[in-house]
Amino acid sequence: MLLRARDVKIYYGKAIAVDTVSIEVAEGSVVGIMGANGAGKTTILRAISGLVKLASGEILFESKKINGLEPADIVALGIVHVPEGRKLFPYLSVISNVKLGASLRKDKAGIQQDLELIFEYFPILWTRRNQKAGTLSGGEQQMVAIARGLMAKPKLLMLDEPSLGLAPAIVNSLVPIIKKLNQMGVSILLVEQNTSLALKVAGKIYTIQVGKIAFEGSGEEFQSSDIIKRAYLG
Repeated sequence: MLLRARDVKIYYGKAIAVDTVSIEVAEGSVVGIMGANGAGKTTILRAISGLVKLASGEILFESKKINGLEPADIVALGIVHVPEGRKLFPYLSVISNVKLGASLRKDKAGIQQDLELIFEYFPILWTRRNQKAGTLSGGEQQMVAIARGLMAKPKLLMLDEPSLGLAPAIVNSLVPIIKKLNQMGVSILLVEQNTSLALKVAGKIYTIQVGKIAFEGSGEEFQSSDIIKRAYLG
């Protein structure tokens, strides 16, 4: 198993944000975490990234405990977090934003090779490479955020609400992008409120309600659950 979070509990002040949650991501898989705003989805990703501390439980990556490590050390192990809202540097060029993803790498030839490969995957970014990132459309900015994450050579890419604020047509364009990343050998942990997007790309689904796991199973099981249908599919 590539990633295991076991009985993770997280507090914000005295309020419990994540309550004894366990999730797994197998190597080569796409796993979706779904739930409403405030359910604890982003907090789980932030815990895996080392940005918030656990009150109890543990997180294992390639069988090694990583909770307690510094975020930069977690990135160096191969876990990359593309945050909600993209968090680009709006006044820097597209290419400068993308290159920032390779900040921890020392292999100059490999960095250049990966940069060329990324522009093959996202040709629109090559066209926009000298444009300030803040002037791009929402969909293009999301591509920059993903490209920046890929420059860190992740084994596990965590995408937090990649469809947020995007038009439906642009959301649909994320499906082949996520599938292509997975075909490249990158395992993906996707936090997403857009049920349709998550079901199109994820082989396994978790749903979080008020900090607890309410459902765990395949996309088919998700769609056949009466309780889940009422809550997510109408």
